[in-house]
Amino acid sequence: MAEYLASIFGTEKDKVNCSFFFKIGACTHGERCSRIHNRPTFSQTILLQNLYINPQNSAKTADGSHLANVTDEEMQEHYDNFFEDVFVECEDKYGPVEEMNVCDNLGDHLVGNVYVKFKKEEDADKAHKDLNNRWFGGRPVYAELTPVTDFREACCRQYETGECTRSGFCNFMHLKPISRKLRSELYGRGNRGGYEPLNNKQGGMIDLKDELEMEKKQKRERSPRDGGGGGGGDRDRRRDRSRDRGGRRERSRDRDSRHRGEDGEEGGSGSGRMKDERSDERGGRY
Repeated sequence: MAEYLASIFGTEKDKVNCSFFFKIGACTHGERCSRIHNRPTFSQTILLQNLYINPQNSAKTADGSHLANVTDEEMQEHYDNFFEDVFVECEDKYGPVEEMNVCDNLGDHLVGNVYVKFKKEEDADKAHKDLNNRWFGGRPVYAELTPVTDFREACCRQYETGECTRSGFCNFMHLKPISRKLRSELYGRGNRGGYEPLNNKQGGMIDLKDELEMEKKQKRERSPRDGGGGGGGDRDRRRDRSRDRGGRRERSRDRDSRHRGEDGEEGGSGSGRMKDERSDERGGRY
């Protein structure tokens, strides 16, 4: 029984513990949830609740006219500046950061949430205690340790492929990406100090969208070799085998023909000798 309970802990089959809180560190029901929210006493990841305020979601005007002249490039620059400020502050004061993600959801329990995963649990604990006494943008910071360590389980896969029908009100994370240049700069900082971030390739941290694109690219590259895309790989292997068999047949034919030629020569000389002997016998009789 104990093994079964341990196997379903944090899953949807668990009727006691909240699976959403275990996966994403937040729950749409909040404190009113009928299941238990197990808050860890130690973890690599801290949650900074509702820290990022997206200008597109702010209601400064009812008709949204305050964003009429704001371009997408300016919005991305605003987000990159926020991301860089938080990342550099955490890494310089508390320790190496493995991963940092910001939610782009609209639900109250996820909107503006920032997840910072440190390399060491001690750094996360120090950051969690210190940041609760800090302010950011004129607002107090609310930090807590969170059970989230694997963001692949926490994020919405349908959102990454553009197929999520719940939009910003999805209960799984919709992670807001930063620019490639900033990602390379921030995660490359650790390499100079001997720290190599997870999934780091070509000097930058690969986000989930890039990872999905790489998986699709690898599948496309593997498909011709595995027989996909018209079966080119199989045809090449069949041609090679047929050439080998054809070469073996030709060599066997050459050997057979040489054997037949030698047998014919021996047979011809033998028959000539027999004819000469018969003629001699006839001449002796007559």
